[in-house]
Amino acid sequence: MSTYPHPLLAREGWPFIALALIAAIVVHAMAGAGWAAPLWLALLFVVQFFRDPPRAVPAQPNAVLAPADGRIVKVDRARDPYTERDTLLISVFMNVFNVHSNRSPVDGTVERVEYQGGKFINADLDKASTENERNALVLRLNGERITVVQVAGLIARRILCYVKAGDRLARGQRYGFIRFGSRVDVYLPLSARPKVAVGDKVAATSTILAEL
Repeated sequence: MSTYPHPLLAREGWPFIALALIAAIVVHAMAGAGWAAPLWLALLFVVQFFRDPPRAVPAQPNAVLAPADGRIVKVDRARDPYTERDTLLISVFMNVFNVHSNRSPVDGTVERVEYQGGKFINADLDKASTENERNALVLRLNGERITVVQVAGLIARRILCYVKAGDRLARGQRYGFIRFGSRVDVYLPLSARPKVAVGDKVAATSTILAEL
């Protein structure tokens, strides 16, 4: 396992977990278990949503790792709007039951961070990549550039990113979080060899998306 400074429950979820717990306890004490049951179930959902376990980092040096848990919804050539070049696009869709912590797919330096407001349509749709609220990181490594884009979804209304231009990221390093269902797009050089296909389920950091 790689070193991981965060607890098993993401810090972004602590306020939500605390509020759900307090509400369940208060209603249970005042009205009984029957009335409190939906709140206890809501607490369980919130806890599972904000779980954030450490992951093993593959040793393969040319591997591009999954930046998020979820399901592959696209593996195809596409134009990277952030670097203006033709690329291999691999997209990971996260539903509300996936871990929503985002991790760097490669060892690289952040060349640029670009946030853009937008809509909140279903992140499973291709047009979400260009129409939804999103935040892009352009990473540089060994003369190559890789773009990783956090895309908000139908329910997700908050993209969190904790890095800036000039920061150095290690593979598997946690750099952001998206709340409540979303998507992450990874734009790779055309020479990259995909190791996943549409429909595959992937785990952040431990699944290899492609080889450079």
